[in-house]
Amino acid sequence: MLPRLLPALALAFPLFSAQAETPEAQSTARIFDHLRNDPARLTLFMRNFPKGGDLHNHLAGAISAESYLDWAAEDGLCVSLSQGRILPGKCRLATPGDIPAAQLKTRDDAREVMIDSLSMHDFTPSPADRSGHDHFFSTFGRFAPVLPAHSGAMLAQARDQAAADHVVYLELMISPGLGAMVKAGDQHPLHDLDLDAAHEALKDERPRLVAEARRNTDEMEHEAHDILQCDTPAAHPGCAVTVRYLFQAIRTMTPAQAFTQLDTGYQLAHDDPRFVGLNFVAPEDNPVAMGDYSLHMQMFAKLGALYPDVRLSLHAGELTPALVPASGLQSHIRDAVEIAGAERIGHGVDILWEKDALRLLKEMAQRRIAVEINLTSNAQILGVSGGAHPLNVYRHAHVPVVLSTDDEGVSRSNLTLDYLKAVSTTPLSYADLKSLSRNSLTYAFIPGMSLWDGDHVITLCKAPQSFACADFLKKSQKARLQLQLEQNFAAFENAISHEPLFQ
Repeated sequence: MLPRLLPALALAFPLFSAQAETPEAQSTARIFDHLRNDPARLTLFMRNFPKGGDLHNHLAGAISAESYLDWAAEDGLCVSLSQGRILPGKCRLATPGDIPAAQLKTRDDAREVMIDSLSMHDFTPSPADRSGHDHFFSTFGRFAPVLPAHSGAMLAQARDQAAADHVVYLELMISPGLGAMVKAGDQHPLHDLDLDAAHEALKDERPRLVAEARRNTDEMEHEAHDILQCDTPAAHPGCAVTVRYLFQAIRTMTPAQAFTQLDTGYQLAHDDPRFVGLNFVAPEDNPVAMGDYSLHMQMFAKLGALYPDVRLSLHAGELTPALVPASGLQSHIRDAVEIAGAERIGHGVDILWEKDALRLLKEMAQRRIAVEINLTSNAQILGVSGGAHPLNVYRHAHVPVVLSTDDEGVSRSNLTLDYLKAVSTTPLSYADLKSLSRNSLTYAFIPGMSLWDGDHVITLCKAPQSFACADFLKKSQKARLQLQLEQNFAAFENAISHEPLFQ
């Protein structure tokens, strides 16, 4: 291992400090400034820009509507054109307007109706479909019937898309074994909101629930491995993307169902190194999510104390004054940080409306609580974009931020487009872009110490081709991925600085 790491260190070390950029890096920075007002060439530039990781990516939402419709056809399912959804069970044609999904290949009009219904493609508000928020969240129920049989193909598609975006690490949110957890929650009501008793009541069932979740994940990964032809000469680019998971629990269920998901999820992340943490999903403005928010934070606090090794990223602040009353905007981000113990915040859009927002921003900066910024999603769901988005506020407050996709299939987007939105939202320099990319690995829940201390490489690795540094890299998965990103930067900058199209 050590001899193989030393040449990589020699290649990457010139980039390890913002004060020691190579001539190619300096040239690339000048090219970026030149291309800022040239959208076509800037897009080519950003497509190839190394993006580190995508830390906020729901697997179910990462898949294109076209893929879901193709799988529905393979499974012999029907679609309802009037409802805009894929129907469960084999196609019976009992209802007028339902057609076999297989017919969509020859009916362009019907196919367009379904693509629009299963994604944000060509979304236009109407009396029956009034907002981007409602349309976005409704898509998941509309394609749900094809999810169980195609998780492996979904993972394969997400990995290939990440590779196309020059992403080296994916932290995917998934919910394996969810049905069994919900059923167990129904069998163990949360009496008097006693979380200790609820945890004890699941003692006998917890191993079974964890085993089912792990088995589902095994099956998904094996199928994806075969589809991507990994470990063969025909391997897809996605095989090179490192994938880890956040177990996602659904926040809009009963307290007992929510607790059982979380209780199992913590044990799963403790037992299975593929699961590097947890998250909470579903619309934050939902009445159940709003009403039970304080209880949910207490659940995270209780289980976090029982499983201190399990990491936590929480959707918090995906709200605006148009969605909830002022009282609902005051403390979701703060409670996620101070009560639940979240190390990262997903979205964080309502920070401007939090009570004592300036103090909260200072606290997040001091504690290095990163914010996962989802520009495309926030524009479509919340109507927050451009200068109204708090991206600049977080950056000025020195809160670490990362760019991520959220649900790129539903959004008809990708990480390259979100980077381009960031460039149009704020006057980012090329050095800023590299910091955003590096942040996505620094704040990832990958085991091991970071190669970076702020904008500088750690002291242990300041000596080029050091055996001590190589030994450090051998022991840290995070540092090895960070080194891979630096190698990708070096290759990118060498190519860009000599590319005639960008001169």
